[in-house]
Amino acid sequence: MRLVILPILLLTVILSGCSRLRFVIDAIPAHDDLTETVVIADKGAVGGGGAAKVALIDVTGLIADAPTPGLLAPGENPVAKFAESLRIATDDAAVKAIIVRINSPGGTVTASDVMYRELLHFKKSTGKPVVISMADVAASGGYYLACAGDEIVAYPTTVTGSIGVIMQTFNLTEGMRKIGIKSDAITSGPNKTVGSPFEPMPAEHRELLQGIVTEFYGNFRGIVAANRPALSPSDIDWITDGRVVTGSRAAEVGLVDKVGDLRDAFVSAKTRAKLTTAKLVKYHRPIDHVGSAWADAPAPTPTAAQINFLQLNLAGGANAHSGPNFWYLWDPAVW
Repeated sequence: MRLVILPILLLTVILSGCSRLRFVIDAIPAHDDLTETVVIADKGAVGGGGAAKVALIDVTGLIADAPTPGLLAPGENPVAKFAESLRIATDDAAVKAIIVRINSPGGTVTASDVMYRELLHFKKSTGKPVVISMADVAASGGYYLACAGDEIVAYPTTVTGSIGVIMQTFNLTEGMRKIGIKSDAITSGPNKTVGSPFEPMPAEHRELLQGIVTEFYGNFRGIVAANRPALSPSDIDWITDGRVVTGSRAAEVGLVDKVGDLRDAFVSAKTRAKLTTAKLVKYHRPIDHVGSAWADAPAPTPTAAQINFLQLNLAGGANAHSGPNFWYLWDPAVW
């Protein structure tokens, strides 16, 4: 035990002068299941276990079916945590509605679709209303997920939209040529190297990839059209061209239902669940301190960080998931 604790204590001393990181050695429950804390409550709704609840489920950061990068260990898998949260809200009869708070620039096409489908399944199987509360960013895959809600509430300063698909490729051939390196792949067919960064992309490969991007974009656009009936057909082309807009502008065109904050979303959830009073509970891990509805909220986009002279590079964004992929993602820092 001493061999393990001493390096941790040394690292704590080194880091303490340059960040607000802290290391806690404490006795915690043997399980790490999600628990809940009341973060907002109407008068008279706190006492008694039978009080109606609205569950707050956070979706923060890059949406991908993989653990997020961490300092000493991998972080949460956002898809797994989302599914776990929905299961708890499903099984708890006191939960009458949920608020999904999104603070995400999006993520992979498939992970975004998985979470969208899980939310639709929750609505269908439970009949419980779902209100979306958009935070700083709810763009691309984050907006895709929001389309599964019964109502979308955005801050006027929320950045949303970015409806579209991207597959980022790189061509390293010019740099390789300058240092005398040439790719020589042996393949089973002419399209096996589609997307390879080690050779110029021929027109037929680009056409294949463009076809997939177009298919995924058509699906995204169809999701928006089907779930946003207030969106005028005359606005559908420009609002789905990949641009981002503010929450205020999104409300004007019907991309979201209204401008408001988390408390407004709480009111909407209670109204849809036909509740006069309720308590808002936030799901979190047992070791997390939750002093308010806004506690334990990491940055919406994991980015590279360097901790002083230790040179600890925490790769984030799309770089955390190596290899080509298709993204519902808005994040200028990633590319």
